[in-house]
Amino acid sequence: MKKIELEIVALSHSIAQTHSYAVVLGEVNGLRKLPIVIGGFEAQAIAVALERMHPSRPLTHDLMKNFMMAFNVELHEVVICDLQEGVFYSQLVCSNDIDTVEIDSRTSDALALAVRFGCPIYTYENILENAGMMMDEEGGQKKKKQKSSTPVTKESAGPEDLASLSLEELNTLLSQVLESEDYIRAIKIRDEMKGRTRQ
Repeated sequence: MKKIELEIVALSHSIAQTHSYAVVLGEVNGLRKLPIVIGGFEAQAIAVALERMHPSRPLTHDLMKNFMMAFNVELHEVVICDLQEGVFYSQLVCSNDIDTVEIDSRTSDALALAVRFGCPIYTYENILENAGMMMDEEGGQKKKKQKSSTPVTKESAGPEDLASLSLEELNTLLSQVLESEDYIRAIKIRDEMKGRTRQ
């Protein structure tokens, strides 16, 4: 399968949930975005590396990089290789002087290491197709031709209300939450829409 290169385009805090974050990966030379929910510690580890901050003591991912460098192990790439029941699976493609190996990793940890090593991040078409969101050039979700007759706002549809909305209303709501960069909420709306198309 052909690999599609991604880059980290945003790190978002959930407005609705206090300890939830999303890292948003964008397709290089494309319009699709792949939001992935991560924990607060991993979000901090990614943010520290993206901002090129140097804590006084090494964070866990810094320690991992230092350990790998000390034993001459290089991280070549991160591959988000599978998606099962909403959980992303990743592999670290590493090598030393003797061998190249693929190591199973949580996606959040893999991304924190990718930022530190400056290595590329990849995924496959089927993962982007199932979990990605198509964006237009201005960064908003691509709109459908039909407009919703009922205005839907973030406040009018809580997580438990998503099931009561039509696909058209969900699409409108998805556009609104993407504009406010609430990627965690966007993931829930996307999952509700995908669940209906599978039925």
